[in-house]
Amino acid sequence: MLTIGQLAAYAGVTVRAVRHYHQVGLLPEPERDASGYRRYGARAVVSLIKIRTLASAGVPLSEIGEMLGADAPAFADAVQRIDGRLRAEIERLETSREQIAQLAAGDSLALPPEVTAYLDRLREIGASERMVTTERDAWILIAARWPDRIREWMPGKLAELDDPQLVRFYRLGSELFESDADDDSRAHELADILADLLEQAGTAGEDLGELARDDLPFDLLDALADESDPRMKRFRELMRERGWARWIRPERVAE
Repeated sequence: MLTIGQLAAYAGVTVRAVRHYHQVGLLPEPERDASGYRRYGARAVVSLIKIRTLASAGVPLSEIGEMLGADAPAFADAVQRIDGRLRAEIERLETSREQIAQLAAGDSLALPPEVTAYLDRLREIGASERMVTTERDAWILIAARWPDRIREWMPGKLAELDDPQLVRFYRLGSELFESDADDDSRAHELADILADLLEQAGTAGEDLGELARDDLPFDLLDALADESDPRMKRFRELMRERGWARWIRPERVAE
C-alpha cells in the first residue's frame, strides 16, 4: 500500500495534482488507516496513470472521468472529438505564428499581403520611409473599413505606379517632407503634379461609387494626411488654388 507521495512519484505527477484529482472527482479518495494516513492500492496507481496520460494528451479534466468509464467504441469517439479540437487549435496557432513572423517586417501589422507588396513597390520607386509609413497608416484605415475590397483595388494601385508622373510625385514629395526646411518652389511643383493627375483621373468619388458616401473614413484619411506634417496646411492651400479640395476623395472647388 502506498502513501500519497509514493503514489504521485510512481505515476509521475505531483502530490498537489493527486489532491486536485480528488477534489474534482477523478480519483476516489481511499479511507484512512489506523494511523490517519490514506493508503493507495494498485488500482489507484493504474487510474492515476490513465488520468495523467489523458491530461498530458490535452484532454480536458471535465471529460476524463467520462472517458475512463467508457467502453471501447465510446472511448474511440471521444478521442476523435478531442483530436479534431486539437487539430483546429494547431491550425489557429500556426496561423498566429505566421502572422507574428510577418510582423517582423513592420508593414504587415493589420494589413493584408497585397498592401505590403504595394508598400514595397513604393520603396522601389524611391518613396521615403516617412512617406511609406504615412501610406501604410492610411491603408490600415482603409483595410479596417473595407477589408473585402482590398484585393480588388490593389492591382489598379500597383499599375498606377508605372506612371512616371506619379513616380515623380512620390520622389518629390519624399524630398520635400524629409527636409526640415520649407521649400515653396518644390511644394508648388508637387501641387502642379497632383492637380494634373487629378485632372486626368477625375474625382475619386466617381470611382468609389457607393463607398464615396461613407464620410467617416475619408475624414480620417484627410486628418491623417494633415497630421503627418505641419506643412500639409500650406500644401492644401496650394491645391485649392489649383481648384481641388480634400486629399483622398478630391473635390473640385466651386468657381
